[in-house]
This record gives sequence, structure tokens and C-alpha cells, in this order.
Amino acid sequence: MSELRAVIAQARRIVVKIGSSSLTGDDGRLSEDAVGRLADALAAERSRGRQVILVTSGAIAAGIGPMGLPARPRDLELQQAAASVGQGILIAAYSAAFARHGLTVGQVLLTTEDMVRRTHYGNAQRALNRLLELGIVPIVNENDTVATDEIRFGDNDRLAALVATVAHADALVLLTDVDGLYTAAPDTPGAERIDDVKAPEDVAGIDISRRGSALGTGGMITKLEAASLATASGVAVVLASADDVADAIAGRHVGTLFHITGKRDTTRLQWLAHAAKIRGGFVLDDGAVRAVKGRKASLLAAGVVEVQGAFEAGEPVELLTRAGAAVARGFAGFSAEDAARMKGLSTDALREKLGEHFAHALIHIDDLVVL
Repeated sequence: MSELRAVIAQARRIVVKIGSSSLTGDDGRLSEDAVGRLADALAAERSRGRQVILVTSGAIAAGIGPMGLPARPRDLELQQAAASVGQGILIAAYSAAFARHGLTVGQVLLTTEDMVRRTHYGNAQRALNRLLELGIVPIVNENDTVATDEIRFGDNDRLAALVATVAHADALVLLTDVDGLYTAAPDTPGAERIDDVKAPEDVAGIDISRRGSALGTGGMITKLEAASLATASGVAVVLASADDVADAIAGRHVGTLFHITGKRDTTRLQWLAHAAKIRGGFVLDDGAVRAVKGRKASLLAAGVVEVQGAFEAGEPVELLTRAGAAVARGFAGFSAEDAARMKGLSTDALREKLGEHFAHALIHIDDLVVL
């Protein structure tokens, strides 16, 4: 067992995500056998003293059969209706499956608003922590009944990565209907499973454009994006088949292991880096870009060439190169209106022209996170 696989095996708090295609049969109905197998595996880990959060898809898929629909609906209103019907079926199935092991589950329905707003983010964190402290298994899903196209996660892979960061999980296991990441589509002749991904460039050039099943919304692209988000936050990730869930959680050699690429920041900075709704931005000159990327200094007004958007002091903004590439995020120390007056001026010039109040960094280094 590799050192990082051992870390997963010893993780005290773990997030497991499963997709619709792994929970439903060919007829589109929820498979109680699949739910039961997953619950058995997670309950076994609970008996070993580990805390488990389950992020599950399947509400819309579970509503397809009872509503007599031939396939997953495409229009938003019918998806919302199917989710309304299916969510009760889904949570009832999980409740029954975990009850066989003497465990209680708690339903947590989230929308993107619960992640992009800092107060909501903190509320979600406290709710998850309290459920775990009480010995309850949190069952997390997107609130598809009220989510709109503009404010939805679009798939639960990203949701799972955000839950892993907000809950300060030690590991994230993404379960799917294939047994890992391959060098090409798994049915391509010569395609091989990739055991380890140590850096994003390890998967450069791999064709991951194929979508998931007709019952799901994601594909390998969303899973790689989720893995990148989680590993950048200090969370190890395993992508594996739902049939291999027990082995994946145990740290055995299954699936694809994504190595940690970043450190675990404070909750405040994790939210800023991965979930915050950006209100505007600063375009930086080359020297400021180098300083920010090197985590060497606060952002000074002298290094800003343009102020974008309308924001108030304390709101999240992006730091951009002249070409428009985002290099960092931060909490603005001044409003957009004030920042526009300050841009390009040295600290001494700010003091002389605008007064002592303005002779400060636009963003303090403690309020910056490099992307």
C-alpha cells in the first residue's frame, strides 16, 4: 500500500460520492440492492470509527419510474418535478438500508447559493459537523426541486468536492460506473487504467470528452474538475467503480488515486478559492503578478492597471493578468470606486493625494489565495 493510499485508509473523515448510473437499473428505477450494498460498505467504515458523508445523485432518476417517464427529462420544470417525487424515494431507501446497521441518516439538500454565500457556507459546515458529532450519516444532494439552470451545480461531482472542503474531510472517493481514469475511453483498444495522478499535467492530452450515462449529468470531465478542486484543498481523491467502494475506502489498489497538490487553508480561504461568487477584479501588471503568484506580498495599488466590476470593501474579487487569466482571489480592502482612484499609485502618492486612509494595500496578503 502506497503512503497516500495508507492516508486514505486511515482517514478519520471521508466523503463518498455516487452517481445516478450506479444507483439505478436499466429501467431507470432506483435499485434498492445498489443502495443496500453502498450502505453496507459505509456502515462497515462507521463501525471502525470513521466519519462518513455521502453525496448522492439519484433523486431525478428515482422519480423517472414512478412518474412513468421514458427517460431522464430534459426540461427544467420536469426535472424539478421528478426530483420532488424521487427525493423522498431516495432518502427512504437510504434510511432503511442504514437502519439495518443501527445508523440514522440526515438529509442535507444544497444549492449553489449555500456555497457561494459565505454565511450560508458556514451554516452548511456547522450542520454537517453537528450531524457527524451526533453519530448521524449526512446524505447530501443538490436541491434539484428548487435549483434553476443559473444556480445549479450541474452535477454532484463538484458538489462533493465542495462538501469535502467545507467539512475538512481527509479523503474524497468518487464512485462511478468505470473502474478509474483511462488513457482513452475504456472501450478503446489499448486503453490502460491510470493508477496515480500526481499533477494536472499527468492527464493532459487524454480524451475525456465522452459524457456519462443517460441517467447522469456528468462525465469524466466533471470528475477531474472535482478531483482538481479537492486535491488543491489538501484532500486526497480516489476515482473508482461503485463495485469497488469497500476497497477504495480501505486504501487498496483500485481505481485512480489523485495526489494532494495544495495545502488545507482556513475555511475562509477555502471558500474564497473554490466557492465564492466573484464581484469584480483587478488587472495587474507583470511585476504584481509575479509577486502574487510567489505569495510574497500584499497587492498594492501601484501594481493595478485596471479595476473591473462593482464591489464593496470585503467582497471577493479576482486578480487577473493583462491577458485576462485569473491568478488569485482576494477580499478587497476598498470598494471598486475607491480602488479606481488608487490604481497605479505608490503608497506615498496615495498618502499625499488621497490621505492616510488610502495608504494601504488593496488586498492584504492574509486575504489572498493563489489559484
